[in-house]
Amino acid sequence: QVQLVESGGGLMQAGGSLGLSCAASGRTFSSYYMGWFRQAPAKEREFVAAISWSGGSLYYADSVKGRFTISRDNAKNTVYLQMNSLKPEDTGVYYCALDRSIGGSHRRPAEYDYWGQGTQVTVSS
Repeated sequence: QVQLVESGGGLMQAGGSLGLSCAASGRTFSSYYMGWFRQAPAKEREFVAAISWSGGSLYYADSVKGRFTISRDNAKNTVYLQMNSLKPEDTGVYYCALDRSIGGSHRRPAEYDYWGQGTQVTVSS
């Protein structure tokens, strides 16, 4: 069993920066893809970013490319999301997730097996 705990959310003005962290329990963290998703009120959960087990492959939603950076530290069982140049449309609950599959796009929520409880990010205009 894997447990994921996000931290670092909060309120920020547009143009500002926030960093999120996701700490994972379990010894298999370093073997799997990790992803970040977000969900705004009355909207479906959407893909934000994903990172391969080694950190060598990175994936971003077009809406965050160039502004957000995903990274991981396998020694600390932690994945990060650095968010810069924040926009009001970045507002939502941010979730980290673990994908045990080898193939796939790593962009669909259904591909992920474990989820954190989420952390709120609010960007004011």
